[in-house]
Amino acid sequence: MPLTENEVQPDGEPDAQSTAKTQQRIATAYHEAGHAVMAVVLGRSVQKATIAPAQLQSGATRLGVCEMKKGRERASKDVLEDDILILLAGMVAEAKFTGQYCQRGAAQDLRGVNRLLQQRGGSERQLQRLHRRMLDKAEYLLSDATNSAAVDRVAKELLERTTISGRSVRYLFDQQASK
Repeated sequence: MPLTENEVQPDGEPDAQSTAKTQQRIATAYHEAGHAVMAVVLGRSVQKATIAPAQLQSGATRLGVCEMKKGRERASKDVLEDDILILLAGMVAEAKFTGQYCQRGAAQDLRGVNRLLQQRGGSERQLQRLHRRMLDKAEYLLSDATNSAAVDRVAKELLERTTISGRSVRYLFDQQASK
């Protein structure tokens, strides 16, 4: 992504703040692309994905969002598991770019995962094992060559356009699947 003139210091080097913002924007694009691609993989329809920041009612800032449509394209064996995988996919895809999980950035997603896991019941240890198993499954699904390439394409598109429709997500996924 090209830097603008005001993001370059007199010596021609980008300043640390603009570099950090660029890195955060790319990480956010991968995060939202992960949610979107996992949703498509699991038969959910995406309404839109965006990396446009927004102020939440709580006062916090949201860096991006992937909105799902109601309903499904195909039946699911385990709706709860699908929802957990979609939530975890953002952090997993973001780690593809950053090299590590950013639990702070995925805090809202992780709270959602914990709420969903509580519905399964069981001891704290069982829930932790299930959480780890779901994280491993999200990593496995997104490491598939087609899915990984789709995450890259959706992230690139988000960086170029900021917001893309669910139809665009589906189109980019289908393009990768047909290769």
